[in-house]
Amino acid sequence: MPTAPSQDRSTQMLAKVRKLLAKAEDPAASPEESETYTAKAAQLIAEHGIDAALLSADDPGSDRVADRVVDLDAPWARDKAHLLCDVAVQLRCRAVLRTRPAAGGPTEHSVHLFGHESDLARAELLFTSLLMQAGQRLARTPVPPREHKAAFRRSWQAGFRMSVARRLAEAEARAETAAAERTSTSGRSTGLVLADRAHEVDRALRDAYPMTRQARPRSLSGSGLRDGYLAGEQVDLGTTRLRGGAPALGR
Repeated sequence: MPTAPSQDRSTQMLAKVRKLLAKAEDPAASPEESETYTAKAAQLIAEHGIDAALLSADDPGSDRVADRVVDLDAPWARDKAHLLCDVAVQLRCRAVLRTRPAAGGPTEHSVHLFGHESDLARAELLFTSLLMQAGQRLARTPVPPREHKAAFRRSWQAGFRMSVARRLAEAEARAETAAAERTSTSGRSTGLVLADRAHEVDRALRDAYPMTRQARPRSLSGSGLRDGYLAGEQVDLGTTRLRGGAPALGR
């Protein structure tokens, strides 16, 4: 188990993230202020993931590979599932999108996540925040005249996911580079630690799903891709827990 000091550092870091995100979400904050708070919160989340990985290398078994299934509710269940998959993959987890026909209703969607416990926790923080913020921003975005409402909103959400995935990838890369520089004199390779962790997660997924296939790209006809991408450039990248009534995207 992690030592008490490492647990304290993790708790303190998450408290800092939540304070930054509260400031970024404040309606009184200017777009520039919100972006500054957002960028800092994203970087702290990324650094926390690297720190947890390096600590677990020193204390095997302290950050085990785990899995969990997340059910996504209508409306926009498929879009929520894709958002969760994008967030999880960028934070070094793996995701299997599962669908099941429902008698007399829409197709049921769920995501089976695999990852180290610290990375799953990061993905949970980010997904709930992004789901809430996407819903708020999409509800405020007018649908262009004579355009199908659902088509526009699906394309908006696709643009939102693309932007968020890019920002998360950049934050993770910066944190990994900084960690590699810090540990360069210790003889420990950050890249090898992360590669070993990725192998463990991949093995857990293969054990559960020996045969999987890449999801087919969706065909989207709406014109909301650009608006959704720009919205994704401004959102906060993390907040509260995943469970407990995550809000639906705009109807």
